[in-house]
This record gives sequence, C-alpha cells and structure tokens, in this order.
Amino acid sequence: MESYLKENFGVQPKHSSEEVLQNWRKLCGVVKNPKRRFRFTANLSKRIEAAAMRRTNQEKLRVAVLVSKAAFQFIQGVQPSDYTVPEDVKAAGFQICGDELGSIVEGHDVKKLKFHGGVAGIAEKLSTSTSDGLGRDTDLLNRRQEVYGINKFTESEMRSFWVFVWEALQDMTLMILGVCAFVSLIVGIATEGWPKGSHDGLGIVASILLVVFVTAVSDYRQSLQFKDLDKEKKKISMQVTRNGYRHKMSIYDLLPGDIVHLSIGDQVPADGLFVSGFSVLIDESSLTGESEPIMVSSENPFLLSGTKVQDGSCKMMVTTVGMRTQWGKLMATLSEGGDDETPLQVKLNGVATVIGKIGLFFAVVTFTVLVQGLLSRKILEGTHFSWTGDDAREMLEFFAIAVTIVVVAVPEGLPLAVTLSLAFAMKKMMNDKALVRNLAACETMGSATTICSDKTGTLTTNRMTVVKSCICMNIKEANEQSKASSLCSELPDSAVKLLLQSIFNNTGGEVVVNKKGKRGILGTPTETALLQFGLSLGGDFHAERQAYKIVKVEPFNSQKKRMGVVLELPEGGLRAHCKGASEIILAACDKAINSNGEIVPLDEASINHLKATIDQFACEALRTLCLAYMELENGFSAEDPIPLSGYTCIGIVGIKDPVRPGVKESVAVCRSAGITVRMVTGDNINTAKAIARECGILTDDGIAIEGPDFREKNQEELLQLIPKIQVMARSSPLDKHTLVKHLRTSLGEVVAVTGDGTNDAPALHEADIGLAMGIAGTEVAKESADVIILDDNFSTIVTVGKWGRSVYINIQKFVQFQLTVNVVALLVNFTSACMTGSAPLTAVQLLWVNMIMDTLGALALATEPPNDDLMKRAPVGRKGNFISNVMWRNILGQSLYQFMVIWLLQSKGKAIFRLYGPDSDLILNTLIFNAFVFCQVFNEVSSREMEEIDVLKEILDNYVFVAVLGATVIFQIIIIEFLGTFANTTPLTFLQWFLSVFIGFLGMPIAVGLKKIPV
Repeated sequence: MESYLKENFGVQPKHSSEEVLQNWRKLCGVVKNPKRRFRFTANLSKRIEAAAMRRTNQEKLRVAVLVSKAAFQFIQGVQPSDYTVPEDVKAAGFQICGDELGSIVEGHDVKKLKFHGGVAGIAEKLSTSTSDGLGRDTDLLNRRQEVYGINKFTESEMRSFWVFVWEALQDMTLMILGVCAFVSLIVGIATEGWPKGSHDGLGIVASILLVVFVTAVSDYRQSLQFKDLDKEKKKISMQVTRNGYRHKMSIYDLLPGDIVHLSIGDQVPADGLFVSGFSVLIDESSLTGESEPIMVSSENPFLLSGTKVQDGSCKMMVTTVGMRTQWGKLMATLSEGGDDETPLQVKLNGVATVIGKIGLFFAVVTFTVLVQGLLSRKILEGTHFSWTGDDAREMLEFFAIAVTIVVVAVPEGLPLAVTLSLAFAMKKMMNDKALVRNLAACETMGSATTICSDKTGTLTTNRMTVVKSCICMNIKEANEQSKASSLCSELPDSAVKLLLQSIFNNTGGEVVVNKKGKRGILGTPTETALLQFGLSLGGDFHAERQAYKIVKVEPFNSQKKRMGVVLELPEGGLRAHCKGASEIILAACDKAINSNGEIVPLDEASINHLKATIDQFACEALRTLCLAYMELENGFSAEDPIPLSGYTCIGIVGIKDPVRPGVKESVAVCRSAGITVRMVTGDNINTAKAIARECGILTDDGIAIEGPDFREKNQEELLQLIPKIQVMARSSPLDKHTLVKHLRTSLGEVVAVTGDGTNDAPALHEADIGLAMGIAGTEVAKESADVIILDDNFSTIVTVGKWGRSVYINIQKFVQFQLTVNVVALLVNFTSACMTGSAPLTAVQLLWVNMIMDTLGALALATEPPNDDLMKRAPVGRKGNFISNVMWRNILGQSLYQFMVIWLLQSKGKAIFRLYGPDSDLILNTLIFNAFVFCQVFNEVSSREMEEIDVLKEILDNYVFVAVLGATVIFQIIIIEFLGTFANTTPLTFLQWFLSVFIGFLGMPIAVGLKKIPV
C-alpha cells in the first residue's frame, strides 16, 4: 500500500505543482462527502484566477512604466489637467480624491504628479507633512478614513455553524440511509401501525442527526481555530511618523498621508510616493511577475503595495490603501485559493480511497448474499411470488446494512483527523510562541533530521552592548558608563570627533525622543549597541546629523558585510565612512590613527596587532566591527559607488551578545532526538566557535569552516565535508542555500533552517521547513518561511520539533485505531451475512460505531499533547513509511482477536450465555454489539502508545481523551438500557455487562503481547 500511496498520492510539503494537486483529486473516486473531504484543500480555480490577475497587472504596469518614461521627454509642455475635486472630498478638508491618487501611483503618471505639484503638492492636498506625518486630530483622521478607506482587503465571511451542518448532510451514504429511513417509516407504519412501526426508521434518522451534529461541531471548532491563526499571521507592524513622533504601527491602521519608514526586507504596505531615501531597489515580482528590480527615487517615486524593498531605505507617503490597490484585489482572490494540502492529508485521502473501494466491494457482496438468502428461503417456502410488507422491510434492512458497511468501511475521517490534529497543534504552538504559516510544516518538522540555525538573536539574546574597544591602537574596556567616559578623556580630540562622526552618521539606526521626553534608540541590536556607545562617549546624535549633509548611503547587507556613507563636510570636501566585518574592513585599510591621533601607514606590526585584537575579542565570544574613513576627491558624485579600499582605520569594537538561557539544554535535547544542529552565521569564525562551544553545538569531532573556503570545495569534497560541518562562519546567503540543498538532495536529510534577513529567503524557500524570526526577521523572510518563531528563541524551535513529532504520531495512532475498526466491522458483517444470512450489527449500531471511530476517535487520539519521551526517539526522516510495520502488527493482531471473539459469540454465544426463548437472538446481538463497542473503547486506550507498554501514563492530563472515553461509555449504557426500540438492543443483566466489558478489556493484555513481537 505504501508504494501505491507514494506513487499516486505523493505531494511535496511545499511547492507542489498544480498538476500533482489535480491528479490525486481525480483518483479519489469513492468520496462520500466531497464538500467535507476537500474543505481544507487548495481551491485550484481561484489560484488560476489570481495568476490571470497577476498577468494583467504585469501588462498594465509595463505599459504604465513605458508611458511614464515617454512622458519625461515631454514633461516641460504639461497642460493643466481638467481635474476637479469632488464636493465630499472638499467638504472633508482634502483637495484630491482616492481615485485620482490611485491613477497617479498605479499608472506611474508623471504628468498628473507634476500637475498636482509633485510629492510636496500631494502632501499639501492630503493635509499632511512629509516630515511630521499626520496630526493627532481624531476628527480629521476619521474623515480621512471615510473618504479614502481602510488598509484592509475584503475577506470571505466567516461561515456560520449551520453551513457546517448543511455540509455534513451532503454525505452521500447518509442521504441514502435517510431515504431508507423514510421508506422504512412508511412501510413500518403501514404494516405495524404507529408508533411501533416507526421505531426502525426513527432510529436511523436520530443516528444520522447525531452524526451530523457531532461532525458539524468538530468542523466548526476547527474553522474557528484556523480563523484565529489567520488573524495572527496578518499582524504586521511598520515604523510610521505621526504627529512628529516615530513609532510602530499596524499596517492595517495606515491612512493616506501617513509617512512610513521602509528598509531592506520590508514589504510596501500600501501604494505611495517616495519622499526621501538612498539606493532604493524594489522587487515587484509578487505583483507583476517581473524579476528585474526597479530603482525608486525622486525621479521615479512610485511605490506599489505588496512589492518588497530589496536594497536601501526610504521614507514613503501613503496615497492609496486597501481594495483601491492592485495588491488588495489580488490578495482578496488569493485568500480564496487556500493553502496547499499537506502530504499526510493527501496520503490519508489515498488510504480512504483504497479502503473505500474494498468496502464498496464487500458491501455489494454482503447485500447480494443477504438478498440471495431471502430469495432462497422464500423459494423453499414456496412464497417467492407473494411479497409482504415484512419482506420489503427485510430487503430495506439489508440495503441499509450494505450502505452502513460503506459508512463504516470508508474512513472519511482520516484526512480530516490530520486537519483536526494540525489545527490543535497550531493553536498550542501559538501559545508556545511559534506561528505556523504553512500547515505541512507541522508534519514535516516531526521528521526533521537537521536544524541549520543562525547565531545572532536565535542562539544569543540579541541584547548587544559594546564591552571592549581598540581605538587609536589601544585596547580598553567599555562596558560601563564610567569606563566609556575615561576612554573618551584618554583619546585625542581629533580621533573622538572622527569616531562619533562615524558612529552617528554611518548608521541605519536613530536616536529619538518619545512623547514623554524619554530618549530611545531605534534600529537593529548592533546599531543600537554602537549608538549607545557613541552616546556614552558624550556624543550628540542630532547635532552630529545636522552638522553634515549625507550625499550617499550604501546600506548593510549580508553579501557585502559592510555599510558605507559619504558626507559633505561644512568646510568643504567629501568624506566616506564605512563599517562592517572586521577582517573585510581592515583589509580595505592602508592607514590607521595612532595613540597620538596621527594618521600613519599600516605596517606589518600594526596589522598583526589589529588582527590579534580581532582574534582576542572573537575568542571571548564578542562580535567585532571595524570602523574606517577616507577623504574623497572632489570629483565624486552620488551615482558613483563608495570606494572599497584606501581607508584609514579608526578602530575596532567588541560587542557582547550573551547566549540565551536554555539553549545548551535545547541543543542537548536535539542531539538525543537524533537531530543535528548546525550554526550558520556571518560572524567571525572565532566568535562563532566560542558561542558554538558554549551552546554545545561544536564537538571535538565536528568541523568549523568559513564561507569562502566552503565555496571553493568541489562536489566530492563537499559530500565528505558537509556531514561533519557543525559551524559555518562568514557565510553568505548563497553558502547557506548551497549547504541546505546538499543536505536535502545529496544526503537525504529533512532540513529546518532559520533566517531573518531578506537574503535568507532562498534558503528558507529551499529548506523542508523555513523558520523565520518574528522579532529580528524582515517581512520578506517571514513570507518565505513556514513557521515564524515569535520570540526568536532556539528553545522554541525545539518545541516546534516536539509538536511536529506529536502530530505525526497522533495521526499514526488514530489511523491504527480506525483501520482496526474498519477491518473488524467489515469482516464481521460480511462473514455473518455469508454464513448466517443476517448481519449482527444493524444500521443504527454501525452508525454509532462509525461516530466512535471517526469524529470522537479523532478528537481523543489526534489531540494528544506531546511528552518529553518523543524527543528520545530517532526522527522518521525522509524515507520512513507512514503506516509502519509496527502499526500493521497492532492492526492485524487486534483485528484477529476481535473478529475471533465476535465470531465465537455469534456461533456459540447462545450456549455460553444459556440464551433460550424468542428474545435470544436480540440479546445475543446486543451482547455482540456491546462487546464490539468495548473492544473499541479499550483499543482506543491501547492505541495511545504504539510500542510502549504503559498506555495509562499521563492519561488524566489529556482531558479531551478522558471526556471522549467517558461520553462513549455513558452513551453506550443509554443506547443498551434505554433506547432499545430504536437501536435494536435490549437491556442486559449485570453478568452480561461484566462479560462484554471484560471481552473488551482482554484486548489490552493482547495489545501488550503484540507489542513484544519484534517487527
């Protein structure tokens, strides 16, 4: 079966082709309820619609760009437009409407922009300021929202509970049983009168309604959980200036006129216009499919919602929001497309299809045998030409039994159990600070064999401080305010001036004052540490920024490992500052400032001193940064790149980023679980090795390698080297991608990768599970990831692994339990029909059994919380069979026991229990039904562990399991003792109850015996 499933129902955890998704749907021929079965699968037609919309956008924008380029040629001769401001817009206090703004930005209309006075003119018409943003006037903000709309796209409405009831009723077999019940009612009342003749029909109706309502409640709760998770996924905040203060704000609260700060990795939250910034490259592929990035500047100021900042940073003024943007319309369509189905959902659809076909065959044979038995009897009695109402009811009963065999035999609940388990796990993982974006990641994480983790912020706290420095060739402590102040007094004034100029101007961070007058620092932890160091030296951020004009900025990225800025000095002339990875910046220097503040050439002794300093800082687990500057020729222009060499070294700083508490223990847990942890970082190799040893990642037999060395290895060398690599330092995003690709394809590993930067997106995309950081991660990284680690903590990744294993094993337990019920119910009814011409389990009884094993069984077994023992097992990996040999052993062993017991009861039950008289058949059938149900109850308990003997461990911690089991037993007592007329049962004596329960209980020691059989 496993090979059949892999061949026909094998989809990838992510990036499956439309063809593959279409194929398995075609193979699902026997589907009782398509609406329910395919509820949590992708809507392929909606996806095709979204792709068509993308193509239209691409064409529209391509034309718009061409038109705007042509318009530049004729821009001098612009004639005044005939635009008139609508009255409602004028009354609200604005001079331009939403449609006009939309046509300017979306159409890249330079002519219209020029007519409205450029960016400044539009800001005035929107009653906003490009420096201070929107004001705090609540009334004006409300009017703004009424005129221009909100920044949200239209989502499909939440479906009510009754929709789920209606969908549960769409089950083909339940409809047929409903018809049977209706006919049974009519025939019963016609032959036996009311109310006696209605019992059989009403019993089936009540059972159908019970099944429908329990199913609908379960499905409705799942949909609520997914809705909550969807809300969490969409929580995105951005830096916005309002009322002169810069603060974080949800993108859904943005209004036209807001000033948004964008940097590398951000997604543009609404359509807007460029206000100011440097080197801004925009990737529009998500909206237009165009892979070539677009340069945005004051000449081409158009920014479209949904596009991504690939390089640079800027301020943007929002012009159009929500459904007025192309992105809003595209997202509304895409949201209806849904997520891809997960490999387990598809695999279990395959299992349900195979067993459904077998069940259908057995149902047809059973019906044929029962009808043939009735005809034979009537021929023997010579009454084959006279048919009574009783005969018709008997035929109807046979048909109902055949249909119910299909109900029980087709495990429709299998794919839905996966969804139930995933929804439960996702909700719990959310509480454990992990937000799942891709359903399949829950399953795949359980099979992970390797985790490639970043260092900064994941293994460390990301709370950075400068603790050491080597300025003017002198090493000093700098971890306290007093030490920083004394350092300042020991340095020459010229060196301090250059150092502060470098720190405060060559930065992506900012020192701000909040509404309460308190000073705060915005920016990455590294920038924050440097700015704090500058302030502790007595520097004034705002005075430094106002003293110089910034001519050009090259922001930091993980490929260059440096950032640079060019300043225009007040006395004339240009100066470039750069900072970055110590070895890279030091290699670009040919001079340095000595202890007297003089600029001297870098000789061999000085270079060795500085290299030794870098190594010393790195071996103390400090991140090292080198700061340098150079005077530029007057011929330099903003279009020229900042030079890469000829710098003067100002100094080196050592930044402390402590290891997170609990990381060492989490790494040890991974090791015991058979998961290899590798550190991939852009830091110095000595810093990386020191941290890796502290975390327990780097062992004596492991290798630490630098990215440039890794790149030079050939294919054969890589295959031998990669299994031993535990640390990769000074790595580029491409190195990370190469490592992940080789681990997956060449070594067959299931790889989880963490990432936070824009450049990590390819590795996150390539990995089996991409884990993005929720705090430090860019929007681009989060969008490429499958799971977002909300607290950026490595221990959370281990928790995700534990939940992944729990989901996988819980579904295996449920499948084992359900297949056992399927096999026994099929065999019992089929053999009984063939041997005796009647079925011991009636339609109502089979419907109850179906509910125990389907919805209730899934609730009990698929929601089992994880335990620590899960992380002591080896991972399943890429090649593990889902229905394992252990499961087949347990399924076949239990099925054999249950079948033999029920067959014994059927053939010898009357003699064993001394049943005589007209009610003997009814009592025996009730006993068989009761014993069968209790076999399932105890088998459910045994299924909690597939290999462990102790199945009662922590059973009371899972209140859902206890509640389901309790409810099943109570309902069973009610059915036997009080609902006999509807369920074809009769009250049993205490001894008969004891024996039925004991027969069920015997399954537990048999399960223990089975577990001791090696497979």
